[in-house]
Amino acid sequence: MSGIPKIQRRLDRRAFFEDLGYEPHDGQWLIHESTAPRRVVACGVRWGKTVCAAMEGLAAAMEPAERSVGWVCAPTYDLADRVFRELQLTIMEKLPHRVISMRESDRRILLRNLAGGRSEIRAKSADNPVSLLGEGLDWLIVDEASRLKPTIWQAHLSQRLIDKQGWALLISTPKGKGYFYDLWRRGAGDDDAFAAWNNPSWTNPLLDAALIESERSRLPERVFLQEFGAEFIEGAGAVFRNVRECATGCWREPVHGASYYGGLDLAKVEDYTVFVIVDQEGRVCFVDRFHRLDWSIQIQRIKAAYRRFGEVQIHVDSTGVGEPVYEALLHEDLYVRPYPFTAKSKSALIDNLALLLEEKSIELPTPLAWPEGIEELEAFEYSVTDSGNVKMSAPGGQHDDCVAALGLAVWPLRESRVSLQIW
Repeated sequence: MSGIPKIQRRLDRRAFFEDLGYEPHDGQWLIHESTAPRRVVACGVRWGKTVCAAMEGLAAAMEPAERSVGWVCAPTYDLADRVFRELQLTIMEKLPHRVISMRESDRRILLRNLAGGRSEIRAKSADNPVSLLGEGLDWLIVDEASRLKPTIWQAHLSQRLIDKQGWALLISTPKGKGYFYDLWRRGAGDDDAFAAWNNPSWTNPLLDAALIESERSRLPERVFLQEFGAEFIEGAGAVFRNVRECATGCWREPVHGASYYGGLDLAKVEDYTVFVIVDQEGRVCFVDRFHRLDWSIQIQRIKAAYRRFGEVQIHVDSTGVGEPVYEALLHEDLYVRPYPFTAKSKSALIDNLALLLEEKSIELPTPLAWPEGIEELEAFEYSVTDSGNVKMSAPGGQHDDCVAALGLAVWPLRESRVSLQIW
């Protein structure tokens, strides 16, 4: 339909993979054999998409050509490194004689391909779109594509493939029904420029289906169906419900004699320091969010809000960078209580916030008034790591500072509710 030419190949993939010692399972072979210019792979965790993508990229780099350029891109460098490191390890083990240069600092490998030409492989992060401009590509692999902002694919990546008629392989576990789902539907439909696959984890013959099924009890059913079943389910991975329903409030001025609680999540450079103040009714009254400020300036801003609302009871993350600031706030005679972040304590904090939102027991400012906070709450998600562990976090490349600060601010509401129930 779209007129994009099919992939032209001269490399015998079966022979090449055999030389590498790579034995694709049947589902992986379907992807390797496809000549569709846009291949969209929606898979459950541990299906084998990382190895499949790495071997496909390596085969493309070894195709006879005078020069070729390919990228491995993902929402963050940590995610892009999964495919890139698999490529790198295979090259160092099986094709060291083909290496012209390998620069760790900028994640760049230069190879001598089968025609004696130069093939370049680079890992790229989508968290800095400016770095994605300019260069034409012969091939592109996008990992965790469902977590990529749609504008990155539309305005920064797909355009890199036009002048060289390059191909793209987008791999991911599903996440709702965004642009990745739309691309997958094109492949599942009648657009011959696209091919699509939907592979649950248990279709990998190397995995124990019984062990996968045992994971069902550890996750909400919708999350299991998304992460292991590879189903496109709207909102399946969302931790917080009723965010928009609770976001009907406004910023509030201090009321003399009222009780207020604060949550403080600290950062100095990359992340944001966020200070949230709620009243005893669970209404968010005030938020301050900033970064790249010296600690002394941050402390003065926190003190100003604290005095304005009449000596707020503040829970502060006292781990890492938070510890010296917590001590400084104590020295300034602010009513601060430490809340060290560990995997267990942060999970309890998030669970409490999720319950309050589920019960609609708190009031948030409108999305127009607090866009960063509402966006973070809606994006915060359940996911399953490569090792099979469940975690709750912001998607790669996004922040969760507002979530943490809000969770700290409303933590005393849990204590109050429990006390009332005991009494």
